[in-house]
Amino acid sequence: MDTILPSEIKQRLSRGEKLTIIDVREDEEVAAGMLPGAIHIPLALLPDRLSEIPQAEEVILVCRSGNRSSRALGYLEAQGYKGLKNMTGGMLEWED
Repeated sequence: MDTILPSEIKQRLSRGEKLTIIDVREDEEVAAGMLPGAIHIPLALLPDRLSEIPQAEEVILVCRSGNRSSRALGYLEAQGYKGLKNMTGGMLEWED
């Protein structure tokens, strides 16, 4: 599984890079804040919202600690998606 550090995402965003970030946390969790530009798709809704996720470019998956986003990555890989990365440590490691 490919991973990416929160600090690397922060650097890339600060350079103005357009990243595809999918936040798989629940509604009440994202209410407290999300990464800039992230798309909120709760883990349970992934199967219904696959059309919103690019299939062959870099996609960064985020959750609270990295566990659910890891499960999301495995699911998407099984559906044939490429270029997936899991943000290590999740939002617990994100320093805003």
